[in-house]
Amino acid sequence: MTSLGNCFEEHYFANIKEKPELFIGVELEYPIVNISGKATSIQVATDMMRHISNQNGFTIVKRDDRGNPIELQHESGDLILFEVTYNTLEFAFAKAKNIGSVEERHKEYLENIQYYLRQNGHELQGLGINPNWENNDNRPVDTGRYRMLMNYLKLGEGKPNMHPYTGYAGFICGNQVQFDVSRKSFLRVINAFNKIEAAKAFLFANSPFDHMDDMALTRDYFWEYSMHGLLKNNVGIYSEEFQTEAEYRQYQEESAMFYVIRDNCYYYFKPITVKSFFEQEKFAAYSETGEICYFVPKADDFKNHRSYHYQELTKRGTIEFRSTCTQPFETTFAPIAFHLGLLANLVKLEEILECTEFLKNLAEIIRSYVDNFREKNFLI
Repeated sequence: MTSLGNCFEEHYFANIKEKPELFIGVELEYPIVNISGKATSIQVATDMMRHISNQNGFTIVKRDDRGNPIELQHESGDLILFEVTYNTLEFAFAKAKNIGSVEERHKEYLENIQYYLRQNGHELQGLGINPNWENNDNRPVDTGRYRMLMNYLKLGEGKPNMHPYTGYAGFICGNQVQFDVSRKSFLRVINAFNKIEAAKAFLFANSPFDHMDDMALTRDYFWEYSMHGLLKNNVGIYSEEFQTEAEYRQYQEESAMFYVIRDNCYYYFKPITVKSFFEQEKFAAYSETGEICYFVPKADDFKNHRSYHYQELTKRGTIEFRSTCTQPFETTFAPIAFHLGLLANLVKLEEILECTEFLKNLAEIIRSYVDNFREKNFLI
């Protein structure tokens, strides 16, 4: 039987540096919007990628199954890629030592892309939801991974306590940042930032949705009330604080496995806890065409583990902050500076949180505060 302790050590804990330099990793997603209100043109989007690939310093590193460029790399290490669908563009910046250097490159890329898109009736917008989502062709980027993801999310159709927008991954956009942390501090970082999700919801809500007009922050709601949230320990806020790596690992053992790769093909299945997945002798999974196939779990399957908490230890040994939706262009780097400033003053943050009465009883009240601060009436 696979040793989960060894899996977590190899893929997560062992990658944390003992004395890391503080590097910043920024990922910014933007909706590609047809200015007329009609559907985003996939042709315009893919032509834009070809246009960028011809600029100095860029090379094509990935194509979809039809040969269209879907991921470009700059000589700086920055990536520009489609995220889930052809209607969302992501900037994934190489790790940097300061926010300013990332901001300069972001400005350069954005000006170039906006000029091209506006010549063709489109633009990137600083919104957490594509405003034309209902008109768009939200087909996944034509790769096995994204086809699998969208098929998996469709398993939530008609399920109680889930929203009906199973294609949401194709029209939500986020502003994410990750930092190097030490093995001694990563649990402190997770615990502290887990407690301020209500404040972040208040400060950075920017994903209004026509069919939920009482809510200003719907992006996180979409994650939580979808297949990703079917297992309560797989998404959102942690319901407890962690004092030891063993406690954190045990919590993550109750997060989800939902796909495997066999012979370069993706197979998905209803979510099952990591612990239960590796206790099975065999399991059933769906192929891309919906055929049911049977497999035996392998230790290598742990590489595909990915939970969806708002603060997450990554397989790169960093902490990634995931709950912030895309911001207006003029405040793009505000949440990044917010996270960096608090991380640099972690001890002071912990002291403030310890003295803040309503945050002490985490399990009972944190979620209610976050849910309330998502609503528009709290933002007026």
